Amino acid sequence: MQKYDIIVIGGGPAGLMAAGRAAELGAKTILIEKNNRIGRKLSITGKGRCNFTNTLELADFLKHFNNQGRFLRNPFSSFFSNDLIDFFNNLGLDTVIERGGRVFPKSEKALDVVDVLKKWCYKSGAEIKSNCEVKQLIINNDKVDGIKVYNKTENRSIQYFSKVVIVATGGVSYPRTGSTGDGYRFAKSIGHKIIPVRPSLVPLEVEQEFCMKLNELNLKNVLVSVWVNNKKEKDAFGELTFTEFGISGPTILTLSQTVVDALNNNNKVKINIDLKPALDNNKLDTRLLRELNNNGKNHFREILKSLLPSKLIPICSELTGIPADKLCNQISSKERKKLRVWLKEFSLDIKSARPISEAIVTAGGVDLKEVDKKTMSSKLVNNLFFAGEVLDIDADTGGYNLQAAFSTGRMAGEEAVKQCES
Repeated sequence: MQKYDIIVIGGGPAGLMAAGRAAELGAKTILIEKNNRIGRKLSITGKGRCNFTNTLELADFLKHFNNQGRFLRNPFSSFFSNDLIDFFNNLGLDTVIERGGRVFPKSEKALDVVDVLKKWCYKSGAEIKSNCEVKQLIINNDKVDGIKVYNKTENRSIQYFSKVVIVATGGVSYPRTGSTGDGYRFAKSIGHKIIPVRPSLVPLEVEQEFCMKLNELNLKNVLVSVWVNNKKEKDAFGELTFTEFGISGPTILTLSQTVVDALNNNNKVKINIDLKPALDNNKLDTRLLRELNNNGKNHFREILKSLLPSKLIPICSELTGIPADKLCNQISSKERKKLRVWLKEFSLDIKSARPISEAIVTAGGVDLKEVDKKTMSSKLVNNLFFAGEVLDIDADTGGYNLQAAFSTGRMAGEEAVKQCES
């Protein structure tokens, strides 16, 4: 019989933090990972650079979560961004702070984050079993007693028993990294409510076919807003990137859950791009008038070179109805207004979000009402804890989601040890 104090299911950021901390505090701990190596999703996050937290103050940090800020106050109060940065620095991982307070490993390698976490877990005394797929939780008298596992390497089923089990299996985004929703199945099987999962931080598909011509065009310093049934819902400032199917980039990822929820409710959704957010309508009109007057004998396309990236020039001409070869001194005030409005309200109709398998984060998950926010323990089953993305927690891009995973994982690990000792 394999007997432990604590079993942690999942070798992502939450699971690694939970296992390492529990072992560090003296608990006999084993981490079970279904892949042949731990941290596969973590190793590709942030385009392989791993933006693992943000330096915003707590009040502003919490604003980046979609209605779950109150739940996270306790784990963040116990272990927040400064603690996480110090944690990695003490393990020998140097860090850097970049624009917007985003924190990365100085090496710019997410694999280095995985490596230091793995070494820390081993040093703390945690055992790690890879290539083992958990099939179900063992429940007796409303108390978790262990797990049933299929060891893919040895081609056999095994039972592990423990005083406590921590579920840190992640969501369903990037399933090739092992995030296939196992934790939702475990939780649902023992009576937990699962908030419907959907993509968060996901690119969007648009109706307009001309977007294919703009593929890989990156717009910086634009103001992007979501309009649902012609009502503005949310906006974000920063970068937007065109893709072969539509749009992506930091602003789109930040706004994507608002879009997904609206589309799921069969609403009409569009994205407006303010290409000149630094100029109000009057200032922009003044600039356009000046450009037209100073370039009277030049073609319309010439002044657009000072206003837009080259790929956008033919699109602008097409959508405003102003011929690219029209002389500037022939452009009417009505046409100038069309140009001004288009520059402030370049509109795209949203067809759909990309599949959840392409989402950076999964929205939805184990209902927070059924989890003790002070311990991460289940309110339905004794000795069971949850941590990380398996919970109904998701946030904007910028390091917030990983901080939530690390903080809830650490709290689960610490509280699980207390449970073992009681």
